[in-house]
Amino acid sequence: MATRTERDALGTVEVPEDAYYAAQTQRAVQNFPVSGRTFGRPFIRAIGLVKESAAAVNSELKLLAPEIASAIQQAASEVIEGKLDGHFVLDIFQTGSGTSTNMNANEVVAGRANELLTGKRGGKEPVHPNDHVNLGQSSNDVIPTVIHIAASCLIQHGLIPALEKLFDRLAGKAVEFRDVMKIGRTHLQDAVPVRLGDEFGGYARQAELGMKRAKKALEALSELALGGTAVGNGINTHPEFAGRVIERIAAKTGCSFREARNHFEAQAAQDSAVEASGDIKTVAVSLLKIANDIRLMASGPRCGIGEITIPSLQPGSSIMPGKVNPVMPEMVIQVAAQVIGNDAAITLCGQGGFFELNTMLPVIALNLIESIEILASAAGLFAERCVAGISANRERCRSYIEQSLALSTYLVPYIGYDKASEISKEALNTGKTVRDVALRKAILPEEKLDEIFGEIGSGK
Repeated sequence: MATRTERDALGTVEVPEDAYYAAQTQRAVQNFPVSGRTFGRPFIRAIGLVKESAAAVNSELKLLAPEIASAIQQAASEVIEGKLDGHFVLDIFQTGSGTSTNMNANEVVAGRANELLTGKRGGKEPVHPNDHVNLGQSSNDVIPTVIHIAASCLIQHGLIPALEKLFDRLAGKAVEFRDVMKIGRTHLQDAVPVRLGDEFGGYARQAELGMKRAKKALEALSELALGGTAVGNGINTHPEFAGRVIERIAAKTGCSFREARNHFEAQAAQDSAVEASGDIKTVAVSLLKIANDIRLMASGPRCGIGEITIPSLQPGSSIMPGKVNPVMPEMVIQVAAQVIGNDAAITLCGQGGFFELNTMLPVIALNLIESIEILASAAGLFAERCVAGISANRERCRSYIEQSLALSTYLVPYIGYDKASEISKEALNTGKTVRDVALRKAILPEEKLDEIFGEIGSGK
């Protein structure tokens, strides 16, 4: 691999060609490898947005020469587009403020801007990473801002549309199955009959509420810390800088961002990220319940519940021919488990605010972004590759109702709880249906029994 020699505060280092713009941070990686995990596209795109917008505003405020600002904007635009992702080399597990990654970004942008201006890659002239790219900023306000931007964009443009799709599919099934009666279940035991459509209507409502919770998470993340700089008092930044930059970022992302009302809160605490994560976790728990119900109703096909059939996506067993597993529901369940775990990590990170700074920002970023990404993917796939293809096994649903002991509940208004209970027990002991026992005991005229049980079967 081709290398170049670069000198920084730590000494001389041989830097791989593809990481030349980030020589200083590359040295840090060589000295302190931890997990090998680096920040992904949503985070890098967001930090590029901050640097591009900051340069534009600093030019407007006459704080940067036009040619310097233009070069920084072009370099930052390449960061936004993903052209320089290979230069973001730092491990996620680093200094708790994310300073290493902010400096990584400053060096990458400065290095590329210098190449654009001089033809020479890297360096600090004429564009300096701190004096120019980081002008008016601190890692302590940039990284919380980037977390909010990345998470908000993923929610608005990924998670909410996926939940809308899931809602549409579930609501469609609620209509399709509205005339299908099936046995209800409480405590995993037979209960009175319900409409299959009503069950799916309940799932649709969970997805609908999930959209509301995702929008609530957006609101929690809408205030940006930019402008607080080192400790929240805005030292070394123009008073108009943050407002203008945030307005520009909001226009570019389509998200409703605004400057934090109190910068000390925005940097010292990460309550907004904890709140947003809690909303996302709630959505995950909703999807877990839906996926589990669908998986159980589809169990079988002959020796399980078998009230519905879900699409067959792949052979489910390496040893049992013909066996097909509920791939999509199980995928959703696993994603939900991961999101719940991520939320626990974010909750712990929320406790990492000491005095004027939370120092667990990279782990908050890692887990919050991952939760939103995987939940959005799971919801979309579940909607299209499972829910859309579900069909009702009407005969199986009807046969369960006929066999159910819970039908004795419908006799209570006519004969009382105790007599209805006796009929239920006799049906269990003899293997007969509740209707057959009631008919043999002649507790009500046959016509009345036909009326009562006929209405159940017809779904009236």
